[in-house]
Amino acid sequence: MVSETTSAEVAGTTDPEGDTLNPVTPDEKTWGSFAIFNIWANDVQSLFGYSLVASLFISYGVGGWTAFLALIVAGLFVMWMVNLSGAPGEKYGIPYPVLARASMGTAGSKLPAVLRATVAVFWYGVQVYFASTALSLLIRSITGAEGGAEMLGLTGIDWFAFFIVWVFHIVIFWRGMGWVETFLNFAGPFVYAVMIGLVIVLWQRSDGQLLSATATIFANPEGTFGSEVKGFIAIFGTMVAYFSAVMINFSDFSRYSRDKASMKAGNLAGLPLNMILFSALALLTTGGAAVVFGEEIINPTEIVEKTDSVLLGIIAAITFFAATVGINLVANFIPAVNGIANLAPGKISFRQAGLATSVFALVIGGLWTAIISNIGIAGFVNTLGATLAPIFGIMIVDYYLIRKEELNRDDLYDMQGGEYHYGNGWNDSALIAFGVASVFSVSTVWVPALGILSGYAWIIGAILGGVIYNAMAKKKT
Repeated sequence: MVSETTSAEVAGTTDPEGDTLNPVTPDEKTWGSFAIFNIWANDVQSLFGYSLVASLFISYGVGGWTAFLALIVAGLFVMWMVNLSGAPGEKYGIPYPVLARASMGTAGSKLPAVLRATVAVFWYGVQVYFASTALSLLIRSITGAEGGAEMLGLTGIDWFAFFIVWVFHIVIFWRGMGWVETFLNFAGPFVYAVMIGLVIVLWQRSDGQLLSATATIFANPEGTFGSEVKGFIAIFGTMVAYFSAVMINFSDFSRYSRDKASMKAGNLAGLPLNMILFSALALLTTGGAAVVFGEEIINPTEIVEKTDSVLLGIIAAITFFAATVGINLVANFIPAVNGIANLAPGKISFRQAGLATSVFALVIGGLWTAIISNIGIAGFVNTLGATLAPIFGIMIVDYYLIRKEELNRDDLYDMQGGEYHYGNGWNDSALIAFGVASVFSVSTVWVPALGILSGYAWIIGAILGGVIYNAMAKKKT
């Protein structure tokens, strides 16, 4: 049976010591379409998101319009996927680790939950690093200091900023999810203002030639139709992989939606609209920086630093810091905490899981520069996406095709027996489907002979996982 809950105990929202896996009550379903929109606004706006978008414009050698179109199509596709994965969370008020019990088993759900938590912890550490670059910029802008000798790619100032940002995250989550949501709503809208400010500064520095110069840089006159199509697929695939983790655990957020209509409206406004605006600004800023400074820069804090404007540097640093911390706490912290709590339901509290997440993130974020220099942003993102994709396919097939959108919520919380215990707590069909599909989808990213499929790694993994699971589940019935 589901344990009785009050609004103060749900998901640690007002009680940081509470069980974060409990279903939300009707009183807690307060998120309208703007709240959902704001999740995507912040997710798209993060410093890593900018760096990824900017690198895609540069790395694949396609025209700006091709890259721009690929990003928009990816946004529409992700919107479709999260509407599917978020529906059970909205309907039953359950987080992703609990939803995973339906397809993987009450014990088996720990596997996908831990994998999702691992990815979330990794992203959490990475975003801590990117937020620290904004604070480092602020320190340099105010003091004029250079930073000193480097260790693991970071100067003394960089390490100091990284540690301060790490502690700041702990202070926010220790107060509970109410503080996290407040911080997110405050931080999100200001990023666009700073990016527009950057475009204006670059416009002035380029003597009003920013548009024509950017168009020339990204026109790609040597590109053929085939190379443009190949680049389109690669960019589309990378962006889908970037959002793959959120696509899996969107029920962690949708369970707070007032209704399904609010969830869908928020996703519609939040994904395509933000992708269009953010991608356009990233295109102009990256192109403008190449014109003004003569080099392709994918980190906006570095562009701000090169403008030599102390005022712009201070404003940009504070804004990028706030936005990156905000989305990190929501998009990465919540899934990590829920996944860790699912290892011992009812025994690991919100704060305990949060501290574990922070400790892992301290190590991961500190090693980020060394990791990214070896595999690159696109390779890193695509590998994570290919690993998680089969879980999405299995979950969607189980909920929509096998169970016809009907779950027994009480049995989802029965860890000793019930419909989702599968005899030993594991659903063997789901486990086999995940293993086979994930090995193949990851291979498309790293095995040269399968390289032609790399742009489809996430889609292949999701479809293959769902098809194998559906076939094996039907054999048992």
